Amino acid sequence: MVEGRKFTGATRYVLDSELASIVNISMALEMPLLLKGEPGTGKTMLAHAIAESLKMPLLILNVKSSMKLIEALYQYDTLTRLNDSRFGDSKRDISNIEEYIKMGKIGQAFTADIRTVLLIDEIDKADTDFQDDMLDVLDQMEFDIIEIDKTVKAKNRPVIIITSNAKKDLSDPFLGRCNFHHIAFPDPKMMRKIINVHFPDLDAEILESAVETFYRLRELDSIEKKPATRELINWIRALNADPDFKPKQLSKGDAPYLGVLFKKSQDYNRAASFASRRKIF
Repeated sequence: MVEGRKFTGATRYVLDSELASIVNISMALEMPLLLKGEPGTGKTMLAHAIAESLKMPLLILNVKSSMKLIEALYQYDTLTRLNDSRFGDSKRDISNIEEYIKMGKIGQAFTADIRTVLLIDEIDKADTDFQDDMLDVLDQMEFDIIEIDKTVKAKNRPVIIITSNAKKDLSDPFLGRCNFHHIAFPDPKMMRKIINVHFPDLDAEILESAVETFYRLRELDSIEKKPATRELINWIRALNADPDFKPKQLSKGDAPYLGVLFKKSQDYNRAASFASRRKIF
C-alpha cells in the first residue's frame, strides 16, 4: 500500500470491491495496473480518484500514435540553447547542457520529491516498441540522458495506471508485466449510484426515466458510438436545467437534447427517429 493507506474511493468516484482490491494489490506489489474497457467506464477518472484519495500529485502522459519514448522521459531543448548562444542574453550557462534538459511526464514522476500517481492514457495508440521499452524503464525505475551521460533514478516509485481502449493488441511481454482489470460498463443499479454521487438532490422521477431511456437508447442497432456515463451525466444536467422538462416526456417518446448523448450524425438521426416513433419507449 501507499504508506499504509488503502484506496477506498473518492468523492465523485463510485468504486466496486473488485476494482478496489486490484488497485491496492497493484500498489502493494508495485506493479503497473492496466485498465481496459469501453470509453466512459471511468478508466482515466480512476487515476484522478486515487490521487485525490491518497493526496498524491497526478501526472498524465497522453499517448499519441507518433510518440517516441524519449518524449515521455525528457527533451533536450537544442533550439533554446542555440538561441541563447547566438544572442547572449540568457541567464543560463550555455556550456551546461543539463540546464536545457526538460523532463517529460515519466521523468517528472521519477524526479518528484514525493510519490506520484502516473497515468499513462491510451497506451494502445503507441507501437509495440514504445510499449515494451516503456515497461523496461518502469521496471528498472531509471533511464539515461545520453546528452549528459547521466542516469536518472526514481526517487519514489510512482503508482502507475495504464489505460487501453483495446484498439490495438498489446504485446505479451507488456501484458505479463502488468496487473490487469477490465472495467465493465456500469449496469443500471451501479449507474444510479454514480448519478446520485453527481446529483444528490435529483428528482427520483427524472433519475429513473433518464436511466431507463439511456439504456434503451444504448441498445439500438447500428449505433456506432454508444453514449457513455459522461454523456448520461451531461444529459441529466441538461434535462434538469430545463424548467419545462417533465419526466413523462421520455415515456411518451419525446427525448430532448439527444445531441448531448449522440455525437455522430448517423447515431443522432437513428435515435431521434426511433424516439419520435415511440419504438423504444
